[in-house]
Order: sequence, then C-alpha cells, then structure tokens
Amino acid sequence: MDNETQGRVDATARPNPHSVTLRFLAAPTDLGHSGSVDAGTVLEWVDKAAYAAAVGWAKSYCVTAYVGNIHFADPVNIGDMVEVEATIVYTGRSSLHIRTVVSSGEVKGGAATMRSQCLVIFVAVGPDGKPVPVPQFVPVTAAETELRDQAVARIEVRDSIVAAMSGQQYTGAGTAERVTLRFLAAPTDVNWGGKVHGGTVMDWIDEAAYVCATRYCGQDTVAVFSGGVRFYRPLLIGDLVEVEARLVYTGNKGMHIAVHVRSGKPTGRDMQLTTYCLTVMVARDETGTAVPVPQWIPVSDEDKRLAAHARELLEIRGRAPGSSLPSHLSG
Repeated sequence: MDNETQGRVDATARPNPHSVTLRFLAAPTDLGHSGSVDAGTVLEWVDKAAYAAAVGWAKSYCVTAYVGNIHFADPVNIGDMVEVEATIVYTGRSSLHIRTVVSSGEVKGGAATMRSQCLVIFVAVGPDGKPVPVPQFVPVTAAETELRDQAVARIEVRDSIVAAMSGQQYTGAGTAERVTLRFLAAPTDVNWGGKVHGGTVMDWIDEAAYVCATRYCGQDTVAVFSGGVRFYRPLLIGDLVEVEARLVYTGNKGMHIAVHVRSGKPTGRDMQLTTYCLTVMVARDETGTAVPVPQWIPVSDEDKRLAAHARELLEIRGRAPGSSLPSHLSG
C-alpha cells in the first residue's frame, strides 16, 4: 500500500455515508459540439459527485488531486435522466479514492445505461490548506474488498503515469497541431472553497482538446478517453488562464492530445502549471462510429519523443487491473 496508510484515524465501523448519488435531467444548456453532452460536462458532474462523497466521509473540505482513466463509452443525450454514483473505495491518511459511475436513460423509464466510470482522488485539507487525516474506509463485502484491492493496485500504475508525464518537456521545437485558449477565471467558476472548481478545469481541457483535434483532422471530434488528470496547485478566481493543447500521437482513429493548464495574476507574466492530462479524441460519422484520421508523422526530435511518450503511457495503462484499451486508443 502507499505511504498514506500510516497514521490513519482509527475507525472500526463506518462513521459516515460512503456513497453519494446525484440524479438530474441533462438540460438543453448541456448540449455540446457533438450533438450530445460533451465529455467536459460529464467530467464536471463526476467531480461534483466525488466531492460530495469525499466531504461526506471526511467531514472536511476536500480538493481534487487526480482523476484516473475515464472512458466515454456512449454519449449522454439531452433530456436523459442522469445518475452519477460516487463511492469511497479506499482511503489513505488524507486521501480518498472514489469510484464514479455515470449512467443515463430515457426519462420515460427503462433501464439506465452506463456511460463512463473512473477513479477520482480527493485530499482532505484543513483551514490552513494542509492535508488532514480522514476516517479509514473498511470494506465489509466481497465486492467492496475487490474495489479496494483494485484501487490499491492502481497506485503503482498511477505513480508510473505521473512520473512519465512529469518527465516530459514541451517547447517550441514541436511541429504538431497546437492551440492555446486564454481567458480570465470568472466568479461563476468558483467552487465551495473559493477557488476554481476542478470540474470546470476539466471542461476547459475538453474544449481545448476539441479545438486542437478538430483543426487537425478537419472534422467534428469527441473525447473518448481522458487520463492522468493531475492537479498541481489551485487556480484562483480572477487569474489569467492559459489552456494549451498539442497533438502528440495518432493511432488509426485516436488523436492523443496533451493539455497543459497554466495560470497567473493578470498583472504579471509568471504562469504556473496547475493541471496536466492527456485526452484522446476521435472523429465520428453520422452514425456515431469512430472513423480513421490522417496519420501524423513526427518531424522534430521533440515530436518523436512525445509520440514515444504517448505510446509509453498506453503501455503503462495496460498494466492496470482489468485494463482493456479500445482499438482507437492503441491502434
């Protein structure tokens, strides 16, 4: 287990609810570029449900630290009844590992279909912003034990992904498609701690990846995967925000887009990295089927290094328990 297993708060029984479910209708204002709900909006829902589960368990303010691999299996349609279930599956000393499942179906009734699932990690913090201990989560059923064991097994995989991503440099020597969105973080982006909501940041990531991928292939695109979303530091209301998306690799159908989010005071020029991830976009035909995209050929040494990095991340993710990469990720 990780080093957070030391010094936990003792708890022989569950002191608080360990699962939260949000239910609502997908509104017309949730309509995205693809004609259904965009991945960024789904990620906002995931972050809110996970936050509610984290705070309900920890009884303390919590911040998003990491969002694991999320596959967008099927779209959520406008008017769908949406259910976002967030369940504590493992706790470290101050961290909470939360499994989220997004399902939706027709409001008239019928079985809901699972649309996506992922693991979100929050950290409980005190008034001074420093991590504080949380009650230990103890599984009581075989299913809960299996989910706990999977979360523990993913710690090593996640650490490998973070190390691989942190070790890369992105400079002007790259020749691939690249876009940068710039704007001010608005008061409407605020979370319960007075900073920018983690889900809002993930929505910005999705928008930048969409523009980059769509410009590259000349077709409308949608996100099918987002992984390794790591939050390095908080982003403040009023900050100047820079979201840079760069193509780093293409498979047969998937366009792998590295996205960096930086922020700083508008009165200065110092921009610090706040969030980084890799998103995979695909182009789809009128039936919703992913279609081939033009192959990108690396030119510069940096191009080749980053393309190899994208392949390395695929290999690392393949080690995760129960991992099965769709063809548009690996092909």
